[in-house]
Amino acid sequence: MKRLIGLFAVTVILVAACATTYQPMGFTGGYEDTRLDENVFSIFFAGNGFTGRQRAQDFVFLRAAELTLNHGYEYFVIVESDTSIATSTYTSPSHSQTTGNIRFYRHSAYGSSRTTCYGGQTYKINKPRASLVIMCFKEKPDTDATLFNAKYLYESVSQKYN
Repeated sequence: MKRLIGLFAVTVILVAACATTYQPMGFTGGYEDTRLDENVFSIFFAGNGFTGRQRAQDFVFLRAAELTLNHGYEYFVIVESDTSIATSTYTSPSHSQTTGNIRFYRHSAYGSSRTTCYGGQTYKINKPRASLVIMCFKEKPDTDATLFNAKYLYESVSQKYN
C-alpha cells in the first residue's frame, strides 16, 4: 500500500512539475471559453504553480486570436480584462526517526538517543489567472479602443511558444 501511495505521489509531482501548456482546461490548467453573443467571447486561462504570469496572459490572448479566426473574423477589441494570482499552500508530510544506543557497565545501563525530524515544510504556490471578454469584427472598425489583428497576434504568440 505504501508503495502504491508513493508511486501515485511521484506521478502527480512529475505531471504537475511543468508549466501549463496551451490546452483546454485540464488537471494542470488551461483555457475555457464561452460564446456570449454572435461576435462576443469570454475567455479564461488558469496556470499551475509553474506557470508565469506572462505565459498566462499570452495564452489568453492566443485563445482570443484563435477564436476570432475560427469564427471567420479578423479583428477583436477587448471589452473587459482581468489578471490575478490564486495562492495556495502545501505542507509536506513530516516524520521523525529516533536512534539510540545502550551501554552496559557492570550492573548499570547507560544510553543516549537522538531524534531527527524530516519534512513539514510549507510551500506557497502561486497560480496565475487571466481572462478577457472580446468583441470580434470581420472588417477593421472605426473605434478608439485598442484593436488587435487576430492573424498577426496568433502567429506572434504561437511562434514564441512553438
